Amino acid sequence: MADGSMVASSLRDKVSAEEWQARVDLAALYRLVAIHGWDDMIFTHISARIPGPDHHFLINPYGMFFDEITASSLVKIDLDGQILQETPYFINPAGFTIHSAIHESREDAHFVMHLHSDQGVAVAAQAEGLLPISQHALIVMPHLAYHDYEGIALNLDERERLVADLGPEKKIMLLRNHGTLSVGTTASECWVGMFYLERACQQQVMALSGGRQGVLMAPEAAQGEVRNQIGKGLGPIGALAWPGCLRQIDRNLPGFDA
Repeated sequence: MADGSMVASSLRDKVSAEEWQARVDLAALYRLVAIHGWDDMIFTHISARIPGPDHHFLINPYGMFFDEITASSLVKIDLDGQILQETPYFINPAGFTIHSAIHESREDAHFVMHLHSDQGVAVAAQAEGLLPISQHALIVMPHLAYHDYEGIALNLDERERLVADLGPEKKIMLLRNHGTLSVGTTASECWVGMFYLERACQQQVMALSGGRQGVLMAPEAAQGEVRNQIGKGLGPIGALAWPGCLRQIDRNLPGFDA
């Protein structure tokens, strides 16, 4: 990194093995988002709950680009946003608002990713939302929820409405006029949910670029068939793809696990 002040000293031997693995997995997610060009400079967030009885989780240091984040630079906080480690970094309150709400309300929400990609925001701003016009969209739609825009996420009162809109089982969300969100029990599940959502949004923007007229919706029978085919979710697909994702990071942005 060009700025030596942004290099965090290693925490590998200073935290539990479980926390270190969560740090490595979360740093990998940040690097994957950067590789795909879905980052928004220093904004948006991905967080991970640290295994154990405490509701402690990890989030990005405010001011670092996603391709700079390492396992050791991630910041450990509690549900009140209090930093629980010695660190030169601080966090973005807007990120804490969204992520703390989901981590607190969903025991399965070990990883939470929120992005502001161009295509995600574009579809989130369309009244019809995600349309059943691609296979990627059909895979996403059974797991997709929506949350209306309320402004920059600084108001803690918004948390209960966001959680209610996500519900007890949905793992993918379009934040109206705002962006995309994915929840996963594992980093791989969180990633593959976001991957399919972002690809579906990109495909929709491209398909509608010539106008709405003439764009084919998938037949109802086919939509039902895909719902049955994907079963309980995207976790198995994510687990299969994850080792390749880690190899991709090692080729393009190595050093995330430091």
